Amino acid sequence: MNRKMITYSLGRALRIEGMLLFIPFLLSILYQDKGTLPFFITMVLCLAIGSLMAMKKPLKEDFHIKEGLILVAGCWALFSIFGALPFFISREIPNYVDALFETVSGFTTTGSTILTDIERLSKSLLFWRSFTHFIGGMGVLVFVVAVLPMDRNQGEGSSINILKAEVPGPEFGKLTSRLNVTARILYGIYIVMTAVLVAFLLAGGMSLFDAVTSAFSTAGTGGFSAHGESIKFFNSTYLEIVLIVGMLAFGVNFNLYYAILMGGWKNIWENDELKYYLGIFAAATIFMAIRNMDLYTSFGESLKNAGFTASSIMTTTGFVTVDFQHWNAFSQGILVLLMFIGASAGSTGGGLKVYRIGVLFKTVFAEVKKVLNPNRVVNVQHDGHVLEKDKVRSICAYFVIYMFFFVLSFVLISLEGKDLVTSFTAVATTINNVGPGLSRVGPVENFFHFSIFSKIILTIDMLAGRLEILPILILFVPDVWKRR
Repeated sequence: MNRKMITYSLGRALRIEGMLLFIPFLLSILYQDKGTLPFFITMVLCLAIGSLMAMKKPLKEDFHIKEGLILVAGCWALFSIFGALPFFISREIPNYVDALFETVSGFTTTGSTILTDIERLSKSLLFWRSFTHFIGGMGVLVFVVAVLPMDRNQGEGSSINILKAEVPGPEFGKLTSRLNVTARILYGIYIVMTAVLVAFLLAGGMSLFDAVTSAFSTAGTGGFSAHGESIKFFNSTYLEIVLIVGMLAFGVNFNLYYAILMGGWKNIWENDELKYYLGIFAAATIFMAIRNMDLYTSFGESLKNAGFTASSIMTTTGFVTVDFQHWNAFSQGILVLLMFIGASAGSTGGGLKVYRIGVLFKTVFAEVKKVLNPNRVVNVQHDGHVLEKDKVRSICAYFVIYMFFFVLSFVLISLEGKDLVTSFTAVATTINNVGPGLSRVGPVENFFHFSIFSKIILTIDMLAGRLEILPILILFVPDVWKRR
């Protein structure tokens, strides 16, 4: 294993975080709040330690997939460890484990919180909290590859192995011949879409601060809000509709946006994942709206609330306008299913991903057909093309690993003795990077009441869910750490 190159790359990434911390540092000076010194200390630490780690470039600069997985896990861990320091140093979150939980929830775009009074936080810390969503949405290392020039001797293959390990979904789509150009294109689309969303939110009467932080949370499909009531605080149908569209837009595979920009409009109609994604959203919205009609004054109000909640949960954003804890079991069951399904592969959303769910169902149907007619050749198709057996196998294997990790986490969380719904949805909402769950982790509740042990488990779940488990699991394989 190329440990020197991993250390060097982690150092470069840590310096990037130090530079990013400069933005909330300036805001703390502007607002004259408690964040000034904590941000300054953290910024200096990141720049100093990062510079020491990246002081000497290794002679061997190549990265294999093993190094890529370790680098991704290490980078996200470092970003979270140092990113939690402003909350802890300021004492606005006095327990470091709580601060780490909140920060990991931010970077992984989960949106689960331990805060019982969000409004009491300093403006700069509230900004940093939402800014972590924006940074983590497209991926920390995607950002690093986008802004830093590629080392001449490192090669494209090394960077591909890094990004394959970080970009959510069963495959990484290389848009251009040069990977750093691909990363810049993705971030360019991401930034432009975020800026457009800010403009629409400002038009709806939001303050600049609320518009920017809400846009960051929407873009990263994270769901952190500067207000305890989340989006309900604004009491605006216009803003809710804008955010429904925004959440759904950021839950689409960004490769599809690039294809459209290149004139490939036909990709919209040929993309199976997009059809499933919008179809599941529409069906869930209609079913919940009909079932919840007795709770609201009109079907229109029920439809709006169902649509907002469905888009928020399916895209794993986690914004809230209603307390769906009071909805009937049927509607809550749909929401739990949406937690697991998630958004599109290659988006900023979490969950298993619509692509995988589609392939899994097609695989089951293919096996049924094979049982009924053993001599029949049955292939699994997606977007009109036959999928390679290795790809189908890897998706099935991932599902098994995912379920094992989920069950293990659920068992460990259950040791705390909380009710079944709380324990189950706490794991479901963290491993799928959703945010709110049900019962004691519902939309008006938080995760503060969990023990330190449970918070650590749920923190690992958030990281595992965002990085799709393998980069976390590989850290515990002894053979990985052998020198080569």
